[in-house]
Amino acid sequence: MKELASKVLKGDTRSVARLITLVENNSRNAANAMKIIHKHTGNAHVVGVTGVMGSGKSTLIYELARGYRKQGKTVGIVGIDPTSPFTGGALLGDRIRMQELACDSGVFIRSMGTRGALGGLTGAIFDVIEILDASGKDVVLVETVGVGQGEVDVVKMADTTLVVLVPGLGDSIQAIKAGIMEIADVFVVNKADRPGVDRAVAELESMLDLKHVEGERRTPVVKTVARKGEGVSELIQKIDNHMNYLKEQNLLELRRRKRYEAELVEIIRRELMSYIFDEKRLKGKIDDLVDRISMKKMDPYTGAEEVLERMLR
Repeated sequence: MKELASKVLKGDTRSVARLITLVENNSRNAANAMKIIHKHTGNAHVVGVTGVMGSGKSTLIYELARGYRKQGKTVGIVGIDPTSPFTGGALLGDRIRMQELACDSGVFIRSMGTRGALGGLTGAIFDVIEILDASGKDVVLVETVGVGQGEVDVVKMADTTLVVLVPGLGDSIQAIKAGIMEIADVFVVNKADRPGVDRAVAELESMLDLKHVEGERRTPVVKTVARKGEGVSELIQKIDNHMNYLKEQNLLELRRRKRYEAELVEIIRRELMSYIFDEKRLKGKIDDLVDRISMKKMDPYTGAEEVLERMLR
């Protein structure tokens, strides 16, 4: 794994893809490589892009990537897609939607399935961000699956969070639900060539006025038409402004501490689940408990307590 980690640090595309696959499959070898590359992370600007399905997130990310490439920056793109219930793979396949970027050596694109994880993300997302960061990417763009109530989880891993809305889909409701109002660092009203865009922006601005505290940063609203590339340059400027704000206010380190905390909890959760369902350890015990619970000889809570007591001995 030292050789693989070394190649990742040199930006070798095939090695980056291989390590991401190992991470997705929860390989022990992947963990050893991640231990090596961790100290080389922390340079990339991680931008989370969330919003309801149909808001044009993928097209917007495509245009953002093109904009960053014009600036000479390298870009990593992670598209979180719905998971196939049969294979566990990603259903939509952002690499197909971004074919033109796939030929650019300065862009790395990866589609990932949620694999049952809630919140529109995947459990491996933290590792994937670190891999792309360590490989030398200047910007990492992460698109959530867009699952409505679970969209807020994106804030756990992003330096800057974009919330994408569109006119005509009940914009007030979109913005208010599930704490989305609180997680947005930049609001993007995409498909701004549709009727009703001015009303949507006005409603959004009114809500921002209500929550704004004097002296604090006000969340900007940017209108874009991603399929035409309109408004993308302004959006990149707002994203850069937000990163500068985090640095000036000493908030970047705080955000990244929260990311590491979420990553640590995710690793612990994953290790516990592996332990519980390990054939050599607790799989037989789990099967026995399920049988007893099914026959009403035990309740699920007592069963869970037995497993935890056994693990903590």
